[in-house]
Amino acid sequence: MKLKTKLFLFIALLLVIDQAVKIWIKTHMMIGQEYTIFSWFKILFIENPGMAFGIEFGGVAGKIALTIFRVAAVTAIGWYILHLARRKAPAGLLLCFSLIFCGAAGNIIDSIFYGIIFEPSLARVSSIFPAAGYAPLLQGKVVDMLYFPLYEGYLPDWIPFHGGDYFIFFRPVFNLADSYITIGVISLLLFYRRFFSTKKT
Repeated sequence: MKLKTKLFLFIALLLVIDQAVKIWIKTHMMIGQEYTIFSWFKILFIENPGMAFGIEFGGVAGKIALTIFRVAAVTAIGWYILHLARRKAPAGLLLCFSLIFCGAAGNIIDSIFYGIIFEPSLARVSSIFPAAGYAPLLQGKVVDMLYFPLYEGYLPDWIPFHGGDYFIFFRPVFNLADSYITIGVISLLLFYRRFFSTKKT
């Protein structure tokens, strides 16, 4: 099997898994609903309207601009993966960029299409392909669900500024696509020198 075919199948599989989980969450859970798997791992359904950690800018125009920028960035990453494959780059390097591509593409799908194929996730679970969606094209919200509150409790009083405050670690809620990006970037940083020590690309 050719390398390009293997990369395509790998990327397609990760995207299918990411979207299958998100669609299940949207069609089986209400916004804010959670399932406790372990005390330190919960499935918590939230929607992210902007960038990472819910940061927004520029209202509707900013949202559209962000989505267009994401599409351009993913297109560039996809081209670079093909360029690396043609140059017979190390498999580990291709894997890292493929993970980053999958993560970015998975969240772009939410931003572009989810507003028109789902109804709002409010008092009941969303139905897919309703008569009217919750937002126009390019203005959908990213579905997040993975929550790891590894520690919850009050900080010791001797800690400056926040002593005695209630503290949760790790607070961010994210999704599989975010995990793909994180794993890809960290692996790239850790093994970059090793990738290029055997073959210069």
